[in-house]
Amino acid sequence: MQLIRQRLAPIRCFLLDMDGTFYLGERLLDGSLAFLDRLRATGRSALFLTNNSSKSAQAYVDKLRRMGVEEPFLNVLTSGQAAARYCLSAFPGQRAFVLGNPSLKAELRAMGLPLEDDSPDYVLVGYDTTLDYSKMTRVCDLVRQGLPYIATHPDLNCPTETGFAPDIGAIIAFIEASTGRRPDRIIGKPYEGIVQDVLEYTGLDKRQLAMVGDRLYTDIATGRNFGILSILVLTGETKREDLSRSADQPDLMFERLSAMNPYL
Repeated sequence: MQLIRQRLAPIRCFLLDMDGTFYLGERLLDGSLAFLDRLRATGRSALFLTNNSSKSAQAYVDKLRRMGVEEPFLNVLTSGQAAARYCLSAFPGQRAFVLGNPSLKAELRAMGLPLEDDSPDYVLVGYDTTLDYSKMTRVCDLVRQGLPYIATHPDLNCPTETGFAPDIGAIIAFIEASTGRRPDRIIGKPYEGIVQDVLEYTGLDKRQLAMVGDRLYTDIATGRNFGILSILVLTGETKREDLSRSADQPDLMFERLSAMNPYL
């Protein structure tokens, strides 16, 4: 117990994955609000960090508020926002074809990203839950032409209350099968783009951060890749038996968020 307390003592901000970690679909996971109460009591903060680019950050804030989350914890950073900031820097003044939901497109426009369906300069693929065959054909045509190709995140599946839904990783696989191309750059966890956004947003050193999530290949790999304390919770995708088959091993593991409370 003392060793765990020592590992957590320097942490000032917990980077919280959302689906499978804090809630599952529309159901708040047991102990999630109690964990935030403990952070408040110990003077720590949290930043909700989601790879899911199917919704805008504001939509996630609204969802958290409906679930009972209050200030100062209504802080959300998405892979869609991080991808927009990357594209604004890497392709200044250029226009993006965006495969994504209307709410994502609206958020990108509000951030100043020029969008173009007919003659774009590059392709940005998000998690599009309004996907249809004509959209897939169009994005494959553009990728096949050799346009720069960016993806918001790599997740294969999105956890739901009934199992899993195909996520952007499945869309990327579809595009690769048709075009032979993988994304030139992926922004979300466990890649650098979203970590740079986190460091700028929090103003903290990596040693003061902890990445908490339910996935080994995104959440836990982020910690491993960037020297951030990684904490696995067993409320989502990963089960105990998965650990023996993965190179991405967490620094700490708990049944759920609130199981950390005695150590904070």
